Amino acid sequence: MRAVGVHEDVLVFTSRVWQTTCTAVRAGGETFVVDSPILPDELEALGGVLDQAGFRVAGLLATHADWDHLLGRAAFPSAALGVAEVSAARLRAEPGVAQRELRAFDEAHYVERPGPLSLGEWQALPVPGTLDVGDRTLELHPADGHTADGMAVWIEWAEVLVVGDYLSPVEIPTVAEGGSLEAYRATLRRLRPLVDRARVVVPGHGAVLDRERALELLEEDEAYLGGLAELGAEAPLPAGRRTSEQRRLHALNAARAGGR
Repeated sequence: MRAVGVHEDVLVFTSRVWQTTCTAVRAGGETFVVDSPILPDELEALGGVLDQAGFRVAGLLATHADWDHLLGRAAFPSAALGVAEVSAARLRAEPGVAQRELRAFDEAHYVERPGPLSLGEWQALPVPGTLDVGDRTLELHPADGHTADGMAVWIEWAEVLVVGDYLSPVEIPTVAEGGSLEAYRATLRRLRPLVDRARVVVPGHGAVLDRERALELLEEDEAYLGGLAELGAEAPLPAGRRTSEQRRLHALNAARAGGR
């Protein structure tokens, strides 16, 4: 797991698996951890690294309800978990799905964990909306389309934007089950003014981005999704994201594109 400080109040961790990111934001003696790394040793190390850096964890946030973003409770079992209202609805409608998908991942990759994932209770947050962290305020913005749920987190005082599974330099835009091509495109339009204001953008998968690179990816992703809407499987993939795995994801996108 890699860790990088992008601001005195913001640390970003990147998992060895899928380059999944986890962002810790601090203000007024409180810290919220957004999303999570994946591997057990990464989750075990997370608390110690944050403690040494003076980040005292008070709560957790998940940008959406995919299992690989929900593992913060494994590192901080007593911390409150906040999710967007749409994510809370998804978790209620899909009881046990995150745990089963995590178990399937672990079995496929021979990963052993100290125990099963327990999400416990979670707090449904209105999005768009705000959340106080110490003496500062986070802005929560809707970011659906990849899935049926999602939110982006704008850390204004640090000029850092955490976007969840959007603007990835390593993964094409993916419309997962429950997602929507048109909703994804609408989310990119909503993200643009925030990216314009950001100094750093943290994607759900991949290295942190400066504003210029994030805007480049936004343009590439809008072009890809426009092509997907018009051409389906014949749409060209973004440059630099044309691996066999991304072609597999593109085939799934094309199969779902008819539902927009």
